[in-house]
Amino acid sequence: MKICVSAPGSCGELIQGTLDGQNFLVSCPINMYSNVIVTMSQVNNNSFSLEPKAELALYNPLKLLKVSDFHYSLSLYSQLPKGKGMASSSADISAICQAVAIATGKILTPNEIAKIAAQIEPTDGIFYKDLVLFDHINGMKLATLGSCPPISILIFDLGGEINTLEFNSRNDLRLLNQSKEFEIKQALKMIKKGIHEGNSSLIGQGATLSAKANHKILYKPYLQEFIEINAKYDGIGVSIAHSGTILGMMFDQVRQGKMKACLAFIKQAFPSVHFIKQVQIISGGVVVKSYGPR
Repeated sequence: MKICVSAPGSCGELIQGTLDGQNFLVSCPINMYSNVIVTMSQVNNNSFSLEPKAELALYNPLKLLKVSDFHYSLSLYSQLPKGKGMASSSADISAICQAVAIATGKILTPNEIAKIAAQIEPTDGIFYKDLVLFDHINGMKLATLGSCPPISILIFDLGGEINTLEFNSRNDLRLLNQSKEFEIKQALKMIKKGIHEGNSSLIGQGATLSAKANHKILYKPYLQEFIEINAKYDGIGVSIAHSGTILGMMFDQVRQGKMKACLAFIKQAFPSVHFIKQVQIISGGVVVKSYGPR
């Protein structure tokens, strides 16, 4: 038996912060993936060559499903760089969880995956099929927002690496989030309306407002310059990793014509900034790509 499962990464978040003290984010799922392949093994495997968080993603669902024998081998292949805010761990964890569950004859719901993932570390909500308002600390869906209209993104890495656990353990984080709640409420209104109306410009405006509000929590070099460049090339806004190092230049379908020129300008003007990839925002969700004989 061979099982292949994929889970998308994220270009940071469209928005992240608190509402009346409640932690939340809205992920920005993209067409870059973590892929897991599980195949039948002759022996009960007790050890795997996985990173600690990925290994917990294997054993925690086995405990949840009360499975003691796991006669499978597991391989993980990811397109997502680590420590950048692209939901690499969330994608790894959710793909492993579902692959392990399927191997044991079960299917995990997104809510069950969320609980398992949040026990390991704060998690993005990329395993839901729609954009959701999601408590990334407690692993709880707060509301379903709907599907995102077509948006293309140029992803740039501004440099460095962020540890998600350390970032969310900061002593000043609660007060800093509280200080930006007014801007976050305005940004969320824009994003909700944009999703409801299929208006990508409103989504971009909300994402940009959230990015600017987050600047006092995690400084991003060139943020204002990139916002201005995005506007100059008819983009709809920027998304950032609120606890990472990436920034996305957002363009809707109508105004994608200037993306190539925008990319060329940034590469010349900011040689220290690393271009990762051009991607599309997608619906999200963990996908079983194949399930059958080896």
